[in-house]
Amino acid sequence: MRIVGIIPARFGSSRFPAKALADINGKPMVQWVLEKAKACSALLDVVVATDHPQIAEAVTKAGGRACMTSDQHQSGTDRCQEALTQLTDWYDYVINIQGDEPFINPEQITTLANLLNGQTELATLKKKIEDPAQLFNPNIVKVVSNQKGQALYFSRSPVPHIRNTPEREWLSKHSFYKHIGIYAYRADILSQITQLQPSSLEKAESLEQLRWLQAGYSIQIAETRLESIGIDTPEDLERALAYLKND
Repeated sequence: MRIVGIIPARFGSSRFPAKALADINGKPMVQWVLEKAKACSALLDVVVATDHPQIAEAVTKAGGRACMTSDQHQSGTDRCQEALTQLTDWYDYVINIQGDEPFINPEQITTLANLLNGQTELATLKKKIEDPAQLFNPNIVKVVSNQKGQALYFSRSPVPHIRNTPEREWLSKHSFYKHIGIYAYRADILSQITQLQPSSLEKAESLEQLRWLQAGYSIQIAETRLESIGIDTPEDLERALAYLKND
């Protein structure tokens, strides 16, 4: 399979403006993501899709490839689709590597790439939840899947609900999984899903992947043992710097 990694990196952010350029040990965050992605041998190429020349300049300075996209996109998925249309080479799949995941492990990308066989429409990752604080945190998305490894539902609430059991015991009664927000799209499916209108489930949970499920698309899930650290706020960046210092 011919797979391209696309890193959507927008400049504007209500909680952390210009976070793609935030300094992490002397390098902008987008460079960290770029270097991690380029270390994955499953990807034929890696492109940063951005809406701002400063981000494009930082990528080029780091030896990467950038393409300019609209500043009106509502999601990284939409930005990936526009970037794909600008590429001259042909690819079977796109892997969306979020621009605010500076510590993503190339092994996670490879795990996802291993699901891409031509039949898989969409794919993503999950990780087992060990900490009760994660289980009940609405900012951590949970996912349940069927016996074929396909997503049944994503939610900000703990799913399933363990009836007649105190919440403190839920993790001992059932295996819960958090969603790791890296996506793979078959190229033709990416074109289709970016034409869908937001669905009722998506609006309820504020999760774009529910739009795809509700429209009848299949999302294959692979499990990873590796953690993911996203940077959404300046406070997240401080925690990330502490993580680097202690790692």
